[in-house]
Amino acid sequence: MSKIAPYGTWVSPLGAADVARAGSAPSWVRRVGAEVFWTEGQPLEGGRSALFRHDGARVRRVLEAPWNVRNRVHEYGGMPYLVLGERVVFTNWDDQRVYLTDREGTDPKPISAEPSTPQGWRYTDLVAGPDGTEVWCVREDESDYRELVALPLDGSPARVLGRTHHFMSSPQPSPDGRHAAWLGWEHPNMPWDGTELCVAAITDEGVLGPHRVVAGGPREAVCQVEWEAADSLLAMTDPDGWWNLHRVGLDGTVVNLAAGEHELGGPLWQLGYRWFGQLGRGRFAVLRTNRLAILDERSGTVTEVDADLSAWSNLDAGTDGVVVASAAGPRADWTPVRLDLSTGELTELDSPAPLPALEYLPLPQARVFDSPEGYRIPAYLYPPTNPDFAGPPGETPPLLVYPHSGPTAHCVPALEVDIAYFTSRGFAVVTVDYAGSTGHGRHFRELLNGQWGVADVRDCATVATVLIKEGLADPDRVGIRGGSAGGWTAAAAMTTLDIFQCATLSYPMLDLSPWADGGAESHDFESRYLESLVGTLPEHRELYAERSPINHIDRLAGPVLLLQGLGDRVCPPEQANRFVAALDGTGIPHAYLTFEGEQHGFRAASTIIAAHEAELSFYGQVFGFETDAPAVELHR
Repeated sequence: MSKIAPYGTWVSPLGAADVARAGSAPSWVRRVGAEVFWTEGQPLEGGRSALFRHDGARVRRVLEAPWNVRNRVHEYGGMPYLVLGERVVFTNWDDQRVYLTDREGTDPKPISAEPSTPQGWRYTDLVAGPDGTEVWCVREDESDYRELVALPLDGSPARVLGRTHHFMSSPQPSPDGRHAAWLGWEHPNMPWDGTELCVAAITDEGVLGPHRVVAGGPREAVCQVEWEAADSLLAMTDPDGWWNLHRVGLDGTVVNLAAGEHELGGPLWQLGYRWFGQLGRGRFAVLRTNRLAILDERSGTVTEVDADLSAWSNLDAGTDGVVVASAAGPRADWTPVRLDLSTGELTELDSPAPLPALEYLPLPQARVFDSPEGYRIPAYLYPPTNPDFAGPPGETPPLLVYPHSGPTAHCVPALEVDIAYFTSRGFAVVTVDYAGSTGHGRHFRELLNGQWGVADVRDCATVATVLIKEGLADPDRVGIRGGSAGGWTAAAAMTTLDIFQCATLSYPMLDLSPWADGGAESHDFESRYLESLVGTLPEHRELYAERSPINHIDRLAGPVLLLQGLGDRVCPPEQANRFVAALDGTGIPHAYLTFEGEQHGFRAASTIIAAHEAELSFYGQVFGFETDAPAVELHR
């Protein structure tokens, strides 16, 4: 028999330490012969990113601490390693230099020069040069100048290959070594707005000759490119408003291999990300909004693969029909996997952190809500889930509305242990694909243009209102939580609406003007993003001020909890500091926790534990019930 207890007070076996242990998913999964490589964050080791390989029999850690296989190009980083035969090349976080080692991680040696200032050069998107004696990559300096360079493996000086755009990614030498392809774009575009697929001959000096644009443009976004043959490329691009897979000839001919209103690509937040892999004979492994599918160009179809794990990312594939990726399910955490399409055999290459029994983990319920503006709002509802408890008759649970970050991102119905941390205690949680989310075509993505802080807020409020009317949430206990752009949406909601009683703001943006105007508190990659999301400057300066939550402390609908990494260069702590200073003395309950050594997003176990315990305590104090978390002090 379940014990009757108020929602929010249920005793859960899932603690904040469990959230921390599951705080990192495998990334950058790649096949190298019979082996599989990937990186994975290590929360118990300060959040460093470790490199692993599965040799066909067991998992081996390639690099021990303190090596941190990560880079900070665009501040979000990108592909941080490359395997060349028995050699491994990788970027190291602490100094941002490129190192060479072997598959056992023996005595890494730098092959990139030491910059004149710490981390003055950053490298990412590592690929093999035409003859295997050098690495091609993107190099960024501290002045935000980017170019494609070749790094000889013997440590000789770097050779500049060329520069065509302010932003460049995906350098790819052709199979015959005669040509190269890459992507480029210019301010104010983000890579999901418009990119150009460029091709050039490789000169006798080993640099790029004059380039031609063979696909893409200011209103077409190529997000991944690979050579198919010496005279043809494969490109994931969206000339018709949906990311579809295309074949692109060197003469500029473009053929859609399976046209349809399905999203097979995504936003290029990190350079080197992949959404398709070649299987041969006209077949391709693709990701249709995080579900694994097979594209067959002969029939022009995209067919989802029936697999035990429903959510996939970081895809790689080979002509032997084997796919590797990071995969998860509603009640299975992210893990590196190998799938043999010919037999259907799915092998988990590593074991995720152990979790409590499955019955404590919520199953996401796919929902679609009608916007008053005439479009549909996708969402996933996670109901309170704990076999040991039930709520009192007539009581409805507190609701946490969770807008994703980005804002150009989307929600994935995979296990989120931080969500289970709350649902197992009697909260309902709903994640919202508000207007502007990816996965639903360009039209839906551009619904947020000029409407950031309006459409996203309205969509979250619409979802909460419907759930309240359906009797699935307590109207007097509705909170909103989010990180980065999700933190912006939460803060904007709290200063424009009264449906939310409180908010948790993790590394949020709170003040638009200094983030965009001259980039005083932003970074180059996103420094002109707000021109599409809000408006151009100087003509929309008043709108920037009106939308910024920091200017409307007097309108706050209730208490706020702020969580901030002190090393964050995307949403710097200066904004949170000013917000909290304006809150002090207003009488509005608030708490502010800062974390040394954390950047944009939390990686260390101690930080993740402290943040989740503080958030649970915060909700208990605001909603009026006891929790099992240490009390966080609320100031006024």
